[in-house]
Amino acid sequence: MTGLDPASLRPRLPSPLQEVEDERWARRGIRLFLKRDDLIHPDLVGNKWRKLAPNLAAAAGRPILTFGGAYSNHLRATAAAGRLLGLPTVGVVRGEELADRPLNPSLARCVADGMRLHFVDRPTYRRKAEPPVLGTILRAAGAEDAYVVPEGGSNALAVRGCRALGEELRGRADVVATACGTGGTFAGLAAGLGAGQRALGIPVLKGGFLTAEIQALQKAAFGARQGDWTLDDRFHFGGYARTAPELDTFAEDFEKRHGLAVERLYVAKLLYGLVTLVEEGTFPAGTRVAAVITGAPFTG
Repeated sequence: MTGLDPASLRPRLPSPLQEVEDERWARRGIRLFLKRDDLIHPDLVGNKWRKLAPNLAAAAGRPILTFGGAYSNHLRATAAAGRLLGLPTVGVVRGEELADRPLNPSLARCVADGMRLHFVDRPTYRRKAEPPVLGTILRAAGAEDAYVVPEGGSNALAVRGCRALGEELRGRADVVATACGTGGTFAGLAAGLGAGQRALGIPVLKGGFLTAEIQALQKAAFGARQGDWTLDDRFHFGGYARTAPELDTFAEDFEKRHGLAVERLYVAKLLYGLVTLVEEGTFPAGTRVAAVITGAPFTG
């Protein structure tokens, strides 16, 4: 890499693993651990560090172009990385209509960190992975020389980077659970776990498409499906960026119980899903469950 080393950002690795006492688990003989990936780095929070670091190295000093919606954690993390490393960044934002509106706090943070935003219409955005469409987007954004990172940062490099998350948890839990967006973190996590461990994914988007996406990511990264893993699609609360009063009430209660600020779009859905599974008797007594805290609430 040309003078740019992601390790210079001084990530806190391995991230801490903390056991918490919660009577909902304890009365069933289950131990709950929190894998605090939210503490890896103050600006590249959680899984964003694990996915971005190998892509930043591969970019070798070239500008980074990536994709996201109006409230994308990934766009904010990429912009922050660009600021910290002196690297130009371009964010392709879903929704051409947003170009004429005041920036929301999430996109304003991206701009403050030096990211140049390029808005595209939704039909074009859906086809962004097609080479001709991608080429058109790059030309329109004036970024034909950029290193392209996919939406959510999930590609083979990112999946291999997230394998370390599973390796850090070998022998320390029986079930490791995480929320899933594009599936890259989960694909790497599942591959890194050891024998006898199982990965459980809680998708935050509806549609039931993620199994195929994760299999494809693992094939690209490792040549074949890796690890013992399953998904539970019941806890998306209507889809990405959707919440409900029930979820907010649950998250507020968890915060009071454990002193942890709960991010709503991913982490709250993960923890809600785990409590439900515990109450359903999914985990036998004696099971050690580790929940990966992939992010922190955005404070604007």
